[in-house]
Amino acid sequence: MRVAVLSDIHGNLHALEAVLDAASVDEVWCLGDVVGYGARPNECCELVRERASVCLAGNHDLVVVGTLGIEEFSHDAADAAAWARGQLTEENRAWLAGLPSTTEREGTLLAHASPRDPVWEYVLSNDVAIAALEATEAPLVLVGHSHVALDLGLVDGELTGGLAPAGLELDLAAARWLLNPGSVGQPRDGDPRAAWLLVDFEARRATFERVDYDIAATQAEIRDAGLPEVLAARLATGS
Repeated sequence: MRVAVLSDIHGNLHALEAVLDAASVDEVWCLGDVVGYGARPNECCELVRERASVCLAGNHDLVVVGTLGIEEFSHDAADAAAWARGQLTEENRAWLAGLPSTTEREGTLLAHASPRDPVWEYVLSNDVAIAALEATEAPLVLVGHSHVALDLGLVDGELTGGLAPAGLELDLAAARWLLNPGSVGQPRDGDPRAAWLLVDFEARRATFERVDYDIAATQAEIRDAGLPEVLAARLATGS
C-alpha cells in the first residue's frame, strides 16, 4: 500500500490541492492542523474529509473548536485562530472536534506532535527524538507539528538523520524511524514548497516530496481576510 502522509495544512487550500494532485497513492493520512493561519479553513476541512482515510487533531484544530484556550497561543496564531472560529461551519467544527490526536495504522504510530505528548511536544532535538521513539515499540512513528521535514532513525540506541531534503529516500527496514513529512501549508525548514511524505509499505520505502503551488494566491487570500501579515510573508521563504 502506498500512502501520502500530510501534516500542518493550516488553511492553505492551494498547497493542499497541489499535494493531492501530485500524490498517486492508495490512501491519504493527515497528521493534523488542517486549520489555523490560512484563509480557507472550511475548504481544507472538506477536502481532507473527502480524501483522507485517517486524520488527527492538531493543536490549532483544537483551539479553533474551543478544546484549547486561545491564551495558550502566541499573538499571530491566536488572532488567526479567533478568525477561523468565526469562519468554520458547524459541520466542519463537529468533524474537527471528534478527531483523535494519535492513532495506529499498518503497524505505524501516528501522532500530531509526538508519542509522549500528541498535542504539544516538538520533536526537534536528538534527546526528544530518542525519548519519543522509546515511548513506543512501533517500528515507524509519524509526527507533524514542527513544520520541519525530518528523518530520524534509531539503530542500537544511536540516532541518525536530521533535516530531510526533497527527494530523500529511506529504507524503512534499516532502523526504527521517526519521520516528519514537513508542512503542506506553512513550511518552516527553508523550502517554501508544500511538503509531504510518500510511504510505500510493500516496498518498505519512504520518500520526502515537495511540490510547487501558487504562493501568491495564498498570500492574497490571507491579506484579504485581514489576517496577520507575517502569516502571508513567511510563505515565500518557508521560514
